[in-house]
Amino acid sequence: MSNPFYGLISPRKIKRSDQIVESVKRWVVVRDMQPGDRLPNEKELMELFQCSKGTVREALKSLEVQGLITLRTGPGGGAMLAQVPYPLASQLLRNYLHFQHPTGPDIYRLRKLVEPELAALVVDRLTEADLQQLEQLTEQCAQPPADLEQRLAQRIAELDFHSVLAERCPDPLLAFIGRFLNDLIKDLVIYKKVELPEQVDFSRENLFYHRELIKAFRAGDAAKVRQLMAEHMASAERFNVELEGQLSGSFLSSKEG
Repeated sequence: MSNPFYGLISPRKIKRSDQIVESVKRWVVVRDMQPGDRLPNEKELMELFQCSKGTVREALKSLEVQGLITLRTGPGGGAMLAQVPYPLASQLLRNYLHFQHPTGPDIYRLRKLVEPELAALVVDRLTEADLQQLEQLTEQCAQPPADLEQRLAQRIAELDFHSVLAERCPDPLLAFIGRFLNDLIKDLVIYKKVELPEQVDFSRENLFYHRELIKAFRAGDAAKVRQLMAEHMASAERFNVELEGQLSGSFLSSKEG
């Protein structure tokens, strides 16, 4: 039997099951495999990697947990390649960063670079349904919130505006980073800070920039979109630094009390 993994097996001294996992990952990249393509069956993998059934099953389970394959039992079953779903990839990376304690300003340092280019790339890719969704999310934030629940919903809507753009971005790296940064802000900024005093000016500026961006999107003006988004991110960063200071002051006050 020809070995499709020839030259792809890791020479490092790692567990055999981990070698199989790494070999499959290399195989996907080098051979340009696609979701739905089948892996060799258990018996074939045992022969190809000269290992036991238990080792093969351990490797397949690891690949399944990582979201890289789906396993089906019964006739016609086996292991098939799968595209790792965005929520899983985002959650795993956010789990790592939770223990690195990034701050709002840390996130905006990167967001200022990503959002203007991402927005400019989607100018010709937004459908009328997309634009209407952006308008709905924007106008959801037009009135002062009546309570904490509505205030949180408005903050989420503001971020969902940017997530719509990221989902339409043709650059997979920019798209992932854009969505991921929005998730980080939801995790590490909104839920920590939503109970602090409302930043009325921040909400007003968000509303202004989102409305102006929609106008520029409808006009197909990529240069204007890039400019507006850069200004929007700079403005949001300023307010976020201010909010970070409020949070630090609130924390110190609670410790002193």
